Amino acid sequence: MKSRFSLSFLLSILLFLFASPALTQNNEIHVGTSVALTGKYARTGQEQLQGFQMWVEEVNERGGLLGKKVHLIHYDDESKPETGAKLYEKLITDDKVQLLIGPYSSDVTLAASTIAEKHNFPMVSSGASSSEIWARGYKNIFGLYTLADLYMDQIIELGKSKGLKKIALVYENTAFPRGVAEGVKRKAKELGMQIVFEEEYGKASTDFSSMIIKIKAKKADMVIGGSYLPDSTGFMRQAKEARLYAKIFAFAVGPGLPDFGHNLGLDAEGVMGNTQWEPTLKLPGAKEFAEKYKVRHGHEPGYHAGGGYGAGHVLEAAVKKAGSTDRDKVRAALFALDTVNAFGRFKVDATGKQIGKPAYAVQWLGGERHIVLPEEAATAKVFYPFKDWNKR
Repeated sequence: MKSRFSLSFLLSILLFLFASPALTQNNEIHVGTSVALTGKYARTGQEQLQGFQMWVEEVNERGGLLGKKVHLIHYDDESKPETGAKLYEKLITDDKVQLLIGPYSSDVTLAASTIAEKHNFPMVSSGASSSEIWARGYKNIFGLYTLADLYMDQIIELGKSKGLKKIALVYENTAFPRGVAEGVKRKAKELGMQIVFEEEYGKASTDFSSMIIKIKAKKADMVIGGSYLPDSTGFMRQAKEARLYAKIFAFAVGPGLPDFGHNLGLDAEGVMGNTQWEPTLKLPGAKEFAEKYKVRHGHEPGYHAGGGYGAGHVLEAAVKKAGSTDRDKVRAALFALDTVNAFGRFKVDATGKQIGKPAYAVQWLGGERHIVLPEEAATAKVFYPFKDWNKR
């Protein structure tokens, strides 16, 4: 009886030691994040997670961080800000992660960064670009993306160069699309162009027929959307049905994803959009990342995957510069970093806002997504004007 008790007691101690989070964290560095695996942003969230996972795999192949293996803890935020906030609270207080990467979308990032600020915990934003995020005086949110209000500048400048004057602007009533819309209005005013139609729509909107009828009546030269993949795809399908014509159609996010072309087929031809990154950019490690990603997932990575991968590299560079996962030291390192990785340049201002990375305009041509602006990064020339539906 005594020997059985002793053996049982010994096994219990061993199980405790192996399962103990404190011991595990002594041997590992835990990185926490939430990702949109369900809800509206699921497609982009999945790509972002795949980018995170590839960085984790590669950093561990390089020997980890500070000689410790990196372990990613992630939860599904369901594309909801309130869920994201709860998950970051859990990551910090329950999981006791040492490092944080932000979620996808500006709305969820707004909520998550408030939790990070409350705990004075630096967080690298991996998929958000609303300037509102960096206008609150926070000291713990560090942007990776070019800001939303700059997204359409190059496309509007193209329109101006072609003599276009009238813009129709539609956008979802969430943080990032509103940021895109504010940028469009600023740039149009600067260039002496006119917003002849403006309408905001709800996050779950799928019917754009009434606004398309109104845009037709205004005879807009350009149709610009502050949107995501589902709404930009839906808008273009309904634009075709209604035979809405403009010389330039441009949308945020949607055209920057492979799914836009796959979903619309020939109807995507000529549609413009924005991208934070493309595999063709001459950046250190970009080509290798894209090739590895394509082998693993069966398609080229979009910029959301690149952003997930790049965020990991920024965090890695900050920890190495700090020589520690101490929050104060990592925060100081992030403010001081000026580095280039496979996603591009990372350099922030005193608010943590990204100031080092340019934006790129893309267009669907011949069933492929090409960078068309700026010219020095272009893989194809701009096709102009958009081809009339009746002549396709």
